[in-house]
Amino acid sequence: MTAAPPGTDAARALAERYGLKALAARPPLSEYLRDLWTRRGFILTLSSSRSEARYQNNQLGRLWSVFNPMLLILSYFLIFGVLLGTRRGVDNFIGFLSIGVIVFGVSGSVISSGARAVTGNTGLVRALRFPRAVLPVSVGITEMLANLPAFVILVVLMLASGERPTWAWLLFPLALVLQAVQIIGMALIAARITHGSRDVANLIPLLLRLLRYTSGVFFSISHYTANLPAAVGYVMEYQPFALQLTIVRQSLLAEYPLGLLPWVASAAWALVLIVGGLVFFWRGEASYGRG
Repeated sequence: MTAAPPGTDAARALAERYGLKALAARPPLSEYLRDLWTRRGFILTLSSSRSEARYQNNQLGRLWSVFNPMLLILSYFLIFGVLLGTRRGVDNFIGFLSIGVIVFGVSGSVISSGARAVTGNTGLVRALRFPRAVLPVSVGITEMLANLPAFVILVVLMLASGERPTWAWLLFPLALVLQAVQIIGMALIAARITHGSRDVANLIPLLLRLLRYTSGVFFSISHYTANLPAAVGYVMEYQPFALQLTIVRQSLLAEYPLGLLPWVASAAWALVLIVGGLVFFWRGEASYGRG
């Protein structure tokens, strides 16, 4: 005669006795962050392998990470610079546009992919116990690694467009770090929202398209908002996507002198978004993989 299976309370006590934990459970925030930090090696390995695998089925391989932004820059230059004349207020429009296209392109890719980081890995989430924040964080790092050739090309384009290296160029890596922290925070927020409502994923491309046309990718915000209320220009210039472009332009373009306020504002956005994103994502930890 077989013994009856233990009841719920007995099973819970037995699991606690042997150190077993529920697969879908939300640990304390401090424990969660420590667990995430201990997996930093895994995150880097996962990110680098995904970056390498992105173009492995193409004959030109990683060269596409250079060709894609170059083709976009050429297309946008013909449309906005030549046909629509948005170069007004900008001396080095090639350099200005190149920064806008490449930097905003990375941000858009991270948010789009980060929004699907949990819903696109449901099998992994249900099978293994690990801090789910690993998934959107790795998306951000993957995109930054995949776009390293594009960042190098960006520097080459600065030189080709007439810019000369200055001490400010040393701030370019710092600008990229601030951008990475901001967009990883956004990816964490987008991942939880999309997990709660899959329909939100359909709105993200529309939102990114709107931000692309209002963040100064193709035009100088200060020039085109000069006749508008000051509050409008201030909001447009100090939202995080516009600031990402501004600090990169200040580091690489001579016509954009360094200013303390954009860097402080960008650092503040980075802190708010990464802390807020981690806490917001952590609060939904127990729900990921259900349904």
